[in-house]
Amino acid sequence: MIRISRMADYGVVALSFMAREPDAFFSAAHVAERTGVPLPSASKLLKMLVKGGVLVSRRGAAGGYGLARAPDKISVADLVVAVDGPIALADCLDGASGGGCGLEGFCAVRGPWQKVSDAIRVALEEVSLSDIADSFPGSKIAAGDTVDVSIIRNLSG
Repeated sequence: MIRISRMADYGVVALSFMAREPDAFFSAAHVAERTGVPLPSASKLLKMLVKGGVLVSRRGAAGGYGLARAPDKISVADLVVAVDGPIALADCLDGASGGGCGLEGFCAVRGPWQKVSDAIRVALEEVSLSDIADSFPGSKIAAGDTVDVSIIRNLSG
């Protein structure tokens, strides 16, 4: 089954929360408290998203983590790549692993798998953080309100 990782799922929840106040900076503890994402996961996730260019971090009393771009300029693909690496169905398609499976010379499925990988990547690129935040359960509530992560998991199947 093809599915995003738990950490990428947490990323969607955390970024949807942060998108409600796109100019604000949040501590990892605040994001964890308000979204239900476990604090150790939230801390790790936010650092990954900074490294991936999705978030920026700022030190000091008014510091924390904030969106690197407007929510409509951050795609789900940006988030997935920052957390999970290249979007590809197989190692030979990601361009980063430098490998294949040893069948590349006569592989009949690489071309079709590439089409599927490309379609998934394009679909994820077309959905912005703004799109998700606007459809997020309780999107009309304030950023200070708590979000129940189990609701999101139930909606995603």
